Amino acid sequence: MAVLVIAEHDNASLKDATAKTVTAAAKVGGDIDVLVAGKGASAAAESAGKIDGVRAVIHVDHDLLEYQMPEAMEATVVALMDGYDAVLSPDGKTHQAYMPRVAARLDTQQISSVTGIEGDTFERPIYAGNAVAYVKSGDPKKVVTVRTTAFAPAGEGGSASVKSESADIGDTGSAFVSEELSKSDRPELTGAKIVVSGGRGMGSGENFSLLEGIADKLGAAMGASRAAVDAGYVPNDWQVGQTGKAVAPELYLAVGISGAIQHLAGMKDSKVIAAINKDEEAPIFSVADYGLVADLFKALPELEAELAKVGY
Repeated sequence: MAVLVIAEHDNASLKDATAKTVTAAAKVGGDIDVLVAGKGASAAAESAGKIDGVRAVIHVDHDLLEYQMPEAMEATVVALMDGYDAVLSPDGKTHQAYMPRVAARLDTQQISSVTGIEGDTFERPIYAGNAVAYVKSGDPKKVVTVRTTAFAPAGEGGSASVKSESADIGDTGSAFVSEELSKSDRPELTGAKIVVSGGRGMGSGENFSLLEGIADKLGAAMGASRAAVDAGYVPNDWQVGQTGKAVAPELYLAVGISGAIQHLAGMKDSKVIAAINKDEEAPIFSVADYGLVADLFKALPELEAELAKVGY
């Protein structure tokens, strides 16, 4: 049994999701290799070799892999699969674009967003996290995306070799045009230890400044419910939930968020959940470890003042 893990990186550095996917791959069993496909990503490949449990790192460098375009990634991964029984990737947007293509080429059923693995049996949430499905795969080759918030990262005591391989990608019929990235001094949402989120109860985008002051003091990332995003209060990339980002920080502060199923699906794995809402019947309180029934416009300035008193 051999498992291929596809690394998540930005060509310059390796993302934490890679080490978490290696942890998931170890539960499948067998040898684990990591594929670092990119352009000028040698530093990321070297970092992958330091992950505990990794046998070898395959570094594929190609112009068409700089942005991990779906067609290029499909060709690269499929060409390697003769030597592997399973391929695992993080369940991020980039990987969601090409992993179904890999599954189709291998004539296998993809198993998506798994939160637990026991050999050939995979656990995955369904119905917005209200039920859990256990999927036993009989396919000779398994194609799996991993909800990395459910797994701890593997350690960094490895010393795997890095081998470079070429990719015969050919004409994919598509080309990267441009991207617009939002820039922030705050931590990236899916990797932050603390997340401060606001919902429709914030009333307007301007009122999110009440949360930003607290987030800055705590060194937290900013999040939001779908209702707040749909109302135009904050950008799309702040959305937490079933159709947004899944997070599992050490502390999740939900303010003015009622706690719809869609939102809970993306944050209920947080270690500690604190909620502020004026409606004592709000569903968010059913999952919160700490709840405050209060007017957020009074509670937030008081909270920020108390943080300042204790040195934040």
